[in-house]
Amino acid sequence: MECKLKHKKILITGGGFLGSNLARRLLDEGNEITLFFRANTDLSRIKDIIGNRNLKLVDGSLLDKEDIKKAIKNKDYLFHFAWQTDLKKSMEKPVEDLNNDVLGLVNILETCKEFNREIKIIFASAVTVIGNASKLPSNEYEEENPLSVYDLHKLIAEKYLQFYYKSFEIKSCVLRLSNVFGEHQKIDNPNRGVLNFMIGKSLRGEPLTVYGDGKWIRDYCYVQNYIDAFILAAESGNTNGEIYVLGSGEGRTFNEAVEKIKSIVESLTGKKVFIEHVPFPESEHEINKRNFIADYSKFNSATNWLPKISFEEGLRKTIEFYYNNV
Repeated sequence: MECKLKHKKILITGGGFLGSNLARRLLDEGNEITLFFRANTDLSRIKDIIGNRNLKLVDGSLLDKEDIKKAIKNKDYLFHFAWQTDLKKSMEKPVEDLNNDVLGLVNILETCKEFNREIKIIFASAVTVIGNASKLPSNEYEEENPLSVYDLHKLIAEKYLQFYYKSFEIKSCVLRLSNVFGEHQKIDNPNRGVLNFMIGKSLRGEPLTVYGDGKWIRDYCYVQNYIDAFILAAESGNTNGEIYVLGSGEGRTFNEAVEKIKSIVESLTGKKVFIEHVPFPESEHEINKRNFIADYSKFNSATNWLPKISFEEGLRKTIEFYYNNV
């Protein structure tokens, strides 16, 4: 995809999975990137770009308006990815989650209102704010029914962004992402990125555990497709104040996804990968049993975006990356 974001000043909050992948792409186009992260952030995912002269690292807090004020100065765009992504942790510590995530966003909006009204904010939300979709494929017009604190806070953040756009003309765009996988996501955490976790288990020689019958349907989309979408959302004036549902537009059962991982890993390593089916744990959250396929036609109409890299190609790229780098 030809990138029109060139030689811009861009702030990315969060140095994790999405932030690191976007930073690489934008640095390749000669943009000046400021990566804003918390003190305890693991920066191993950006070790290959830390020496880039156009990358500035800022250790700060979204609860400190002075930190935000310095970070947004003269910036053209802000990609907001700094978020606590562990669903179980959000349920266990909802007040901490609210303070760090929602209050952090409100501080960003207030600071932009006062010091940089020209900036545009692109926010990574999640299709899980919908809860259990009433139909497949599902779009932006589904009634929201969050089933977890994580999703509730994402939805509240969306409402704040829309309010500040309507009330103060702070430009923003919300992208609700379906299941994302790809390079530079952790592969050892069962609560963050199920396909990457399964890839990690397969490469470590561990059996792939499938809960229940594995027949629930998900829309898995490769991270570089989403990076294309974030850039297009920023570039386009059509996206201001809008919310979009994104995904590959294809549904597959969890069984199918795991079988594909098994096939690629066995072909690559020459070692057998085993799959085991076990009952759902009683503690397993309802959101993990839902079905979802994205209807991304609204975003396509606004930006001409298409997920150009297929599920299998993206999965192969991801597995080869970890096979060669872990």
